[in-house]
Amino acid sequence: MIFAGSWAGGVSLLVLLDLTAAFDTVDHSILLGRLMGMGLGGTVLQWLHSFLEGRSQMVSLGDSCLAPQPLSCGVLQGFVFSILFNIYMKPLGEIIRSFGVRCHLYADDVQLCHSFPPVTKESVQVLNQCLAAVLDWMRANKFKLNPDKTEVLLVSRKAEQGIGLQPVLDGVTLPLKAQVRSLGVILDSLLSLELQVSVVARGAFAQLKLVCQLHPYLGKPDLATVVHTLVTSQLGYCNTLYMGLPLKTVWKLQLVKQEAARLLTGAAYRKRTTPLLRQLHWLQISYRARFKVLALAYKALNSSSPAYLSKRVSCYDLPRNLRSSGEALFLVPPASLVWLVGMRDRAFSVVVPWLWNSLPSDIQQSPSLLSFRNKVKAWLCEQAFKE
Repeated sequence: MIFAGSWAGGVSLLVLLDLTAAFDTVDHSILLGRLMGMGLGGTVLQWLHSFLEGRSQMVSLGDSCLAPQPLSCGVLQGFVFSILFNIYMKPLGEIIRSFGVRCHLYADDVQLCHSFPPVTKESVQVLNQCLAAVLDWMRANKFKLNPDKTEVLLVSRKAEQGIGLQPVLDGVTLPLKAQVRSLGVILDSLLSLELQVSVVARGAFAQLKLVCQLHPYLGKPDLATVVHTLVTSQLGYCNTLYMGLPLKTVWKLQLVKQEAARLLTGAAYRKRTTPLLRQLHWLQISYRARFKVLALAYKALNSSSPAYLSKRVSCYDLPRNLRSSGEALFLVPPASLVWLVGMRDRAFSVVVPWLWNSLPSDIQQSPSLLSFRNKVKAWLCEQAFKE
């Protein structure tokens, strides 16, 4: 959603709200009311009521214990209550969107994104009104919003466009940051992801060095498990964001993958890694990003992806005499909507048509996601190692 605001040369403000102990302040009576409003009742609601109510806590210090105190708020993190927490937070998204501000809610991580032309300073007032409404809702629902830890990222090609655009929350002017961490990903004002790539590469290399010390004590299957758990999993986290990045940027991650391949195969330090990657059936970083994007495209085409992704792309049908039965292609957005060339090559609505429309029709028409992933990976391996 940040790319969309940058396409037309606009400015985007990304606000990352900080909630203090969010899961501990969920009010049981409000939660049960939300569940009733969604149609739950009878035995199901009674079961949830009995699970929530009647809880208590006490403080123990040495041999002394205070008397138990009843709990009227708080839920466990994870498992079923992560879903209940999302239900509890549902009205917040409706309030934010009523101001024309986009948002993403993931557990207790709340992100607001507002895009506007750089000359329209009044748009910041809309964001301030939205933040004030969010603050009121938080207080009414027993949440504590921390303005001092709330972060704001200005996404713009020019830093001076941020002058006078600082939003205000609870009387506190929120400073614009050069970079912020969103769900483990470091975003910067240019969305270059250079710092994110450097941090991931450095962390993965550090883990790889530790694994090398364990190498003499591990069998090959155990070594592969450790490498995948500690090293390549870091390279794969949110790797769709690496789509379209310059080769010099992703090369840091590729070096980590090459060293991991040498370790697993027992190859010498200077041995070429292309045959090793082919042997392990590992895709290069850029091709792995394509694989992930194509999997998302398949889900979007089959109505199994989140709405915020599926609405970014649209399909068109070729005339019946020009297409195979069941074949679907994605529309490429016109260039007039994407002024920034660097952004265009990385936007989901542009990348998906480019990748999907180049697939063979038999892969596009795969009957299941598992079948599609297997065929796409084989096809991408053929493309990657042919070059």
